[in-house]
Amino acid sequence: MTEHTLNYQQLFQLQRSTLETRISNYYDESRDSKNTIKYLIALQIRDELSSKDFSYVLGGLVRHIFLETKSTRALRRYYYLFREYFALDEWKLLTSRLFAITMFVAEKISKLKDQFAKLVPETFSVP
Repeated sequence: MTEHTLNYQQLFQLQRSTLETRISNYYDESRDSKNTIKYLIALQIRDELSSKDFSYVLGGLVRHIFLETKSTRALRRYYYLFREYFALDEWKLLTSRLFAITMFVAEKISKLKDQFAKLVPETFSVP
């Protein structure tokens, strides 16, 4: 059952409880976080377009995927869409987890800028 279980028509017509069950079962059987996240994004769109409540659908599953699974390109690409699922401290942890090398490089560049800024005035100072 690793094929896509939900088509676009089903995502925008089925009841919330049915969708939660199907998406949970799909993730449990396939461990496909990329497509699971795409399903959840579609439900966020449905929440914005309809009067029915689809906010915070499968919050536990979202938190599990982002905090406990391997960091992938898809998670880094879509993580900002799930900001409201996390507390501030968790959000910082998630950002540093997903973008570890980027954060490391940014810190190193910042330190180098500071060191360079200290050296430049000394080099060009007038006696």
